[in-house]
Amino acid sequence: MLLNLLLVIEVIVAFFLVVVVLLQRSEGGGLVSGGGGSMMSVRGAGDLLTRTTWILGTIFFILGLLLTILAGRERGASSVVDRLKVNAINPAELTRQPTETPAQPQGPAPLQAPTPTINSPFGALPAESAPAPAQPAQK
Repeated sequence: MLLNLLLVIEVIVAFFLVVVVLLQRSEGGGLVSGGGGSMMSVRGAGDLLTRTTWILGTIFFILGLLLTILAGRERGASSVVDRLKVNAINPAELTRQPTETPAQPQGPAPLQAPTPTINSPFGALPAESAPAPAQPAQK
């Protein structure tokens, strides 16, 4: 419940942060610097928007850290090894040879792959002229 609430707040802060950044005056003039009489001067609006950007950015960063910490605690401190119960496996059982052969499954026989053939553009080479594989050097 708390994670969902913090996530909703994070999305709202992110939306307002994007809006405030888009309202700031860029080098060519921004949305705030439109002509006409405004309630604030351009310098005052720039200072307000800069301060608002810093505040919203800080809130966004803190909420992101808080969400990460709370989500990590919600999962618990158990590791993958604890969840799989690897320690409960007896190593002697893993290396033991089976005492009886498993029964053959009833059904059709498995398919056999065909013998591969080599199609050479130079024709079939006689077996005697084929080079022998190299032997490793004896010391």
